[in-house]
Amino acid sequence: MRWPIAALLTVATLTVATLANAEGERAGSFDYYVLSLSWSPNWCATEGDARNSPQCTDEADFGWVLHGLWPQYNRGWPSFCRTSEPPPTRTMTAAMADIMGTSGLAWHAWNKHGSCSGLSAAGYYALAREAFGRIKRPEVFRKLDKPVRLPAKLIEEAFLKDNPALEPDMLTVTCKDGRIQEARICLSRDLTPVPCGRDVVRDCTMKDALLDPVR
Repeated sequence: MRWPIAALLTVATLTVATLANAEGERAGSFDYYVLSLSWSPNWCATEGDARNSPQCTDEADFGWVLHGLWPQYNRGWPSFCRTSEPPPTRTMTAAMADIMGTSGLAWHAWNKHGSCSGLSAAGYYALAREAFGRIKRPEVFRKLDKPVRLPAKLIEEAFLKDNPALEPDMLTVTCKDGRIQEARICLSRDLTPVPCGRDVVRDCTMKDALLDPVR
């Protein structure tokens, strides 16, 4: 039987959606990691201030924070995986707040992503901290004293300049609500930079993306 083109397209779309949004996979089954770095001042302006997040207090002084270390397939990604590892303790999540902003984000990162790593909670947090430390976050953006509008491409170029091991296809910069949102770097299981899969690349093409200064 020959299927109509429209029906085939529908099946293909549903298949891709299932691959991308699957949940409950076996822990440890993935191809590479995505290190997601969020620009904290922009997140605070759009969401964090309304939540009274401790990440957004004047004393917090956050710039680029670790949003997560995400196991990724070459196509799609796992989440909320089946694992025999116990969840992290409050002490573990609180210890990640210095680079993740809050213990709540650390818990969410484990629950959705870390559970798919095949590691213990302690091992996952240690690896995430190591990955965060290996990528140099451009200091130039911390020196802003007022909001600026700039090409999103400038963010990518700054990361590439400060991290010679990175190539353009190993990094993507995203925007949300007219603001710089995240820098996402693709890493192998041993944290070596690798090219990103097509479903990871979300290059922001804005030429006037807003970047708020560190408080």
